[in-house]
Amino acid sequence: MKRISPNIVFPAAMVITIVLADLLFLRHHTVPRLVVNIGIVLVYLGIYWRFFKRN
Repeated sequence: MKRISPNIVFPAAMVITIVLADLLFLRHHTVPRLVVNIGIVLVYLGIYWRFFKRN
């Protein structure tokens, strides 16, 4: 059985996290929504660099 590449799963998980946070918590708050979305992207970027980046 083939393994699913982290290069596909990781961005998909990030997009799902951002959309769910927007819909569930930040629907009517524009500036906090932008700040939280940037924060989510930075957290995912840090995790990617720490665990998935190849030398």
